Amino acid sequence: MREASNEARSKGKKVVLVPTMGFLHDGHRALLERGRAEGEFLVMSLFVNPSQFGPGEDFSSYPRGLDRDLEIASEEGVEIVFAPDAGEMYPPGFSTWVEVEGLSGKLCGAARPGHFRGVATVVLKLFSAVRPQKAVFGLKDFQQFRIIERMARDLDLPVDIIGVETIREHDGLAMSSRNTYLGPDERKAARAIPVSLRAARDAVDAGVRESGKIIEIVKNIMEKEPLAVIEYIKVCSGDSLEDTEEAESGSVLFIAVRIGRARLIDNMRLVQ
Repeated sequence: MREASNEARSKGKKVVLVPTMGFLHDGHRALLERGRAEGEFLVMSLFVNPSQFGPGEDFSSYPRGLDRDLEIASEEGVEIVFAPDAGEMYPPGFSTWVEVEGLSGKLCGAARPGHFRGVATVVLKLFSAVRPQKAVFGLKDFQQFRIIERMARDLDLPVDIIGVETIREHDGLAMSSRNTYLGPDERKAARAIPVSLRAARDAVDAGVRESGKIIEIVKNIMEKEPLAVIEYIKVCSGDSLEDTEEAESGSVLFIAVRIGRARLIDNMRLVQ
């Protein structure tokens, strides 16, 4: 991988990385399209990272589909699919981890201890192998995006971190590989997530600024769905991810909900 990247860079090509865990959907296509627009040598990594799954989570059952993933990568003009196995990424004796303090312990990090340590570590290893000048991430995983952005800045990594807006299904549900876990009734219940986010955004546009009132709007809609179990609803600074008492410039509404086997996350910027 490094040899191919070095050769491309020696020819003046910009190397762009799109990290994925596979089972690609149109959200991933949007990332690949952006990556293609950002450089001349597009690499897609395909690695279901065991270190970001906690005990009892869905690592073994996480959806996989290598043949289809390779077909989509080819359609989107990917030069290289980098698909290492776990033994290559974490050889015997592996003991070095990356921890982005402050940003990692809240929101999803509070419910999934160690998750973002695994994310930051594997992304740094991917950067080391691929040597990209740019890397593309989806903003559905907004906390992840901020953590990778901070890691790159703090460690002086020579890579620009690019965010792509969330791609949604026809009914507004954010595209996710875990949507495949949802049965028909659960899929209907999941529609309440984008409905509640839009209702909160409408309230802010109408002049509501208190975070408590915004959260209550979302909670009232979600609690009408008996299949939905709320994990958190937060209004936070889009930079620090700290809770804010009022929606202000850059504020983001975050939500995590469990519906059946699926843990679904989403977010919406409330104030530009």
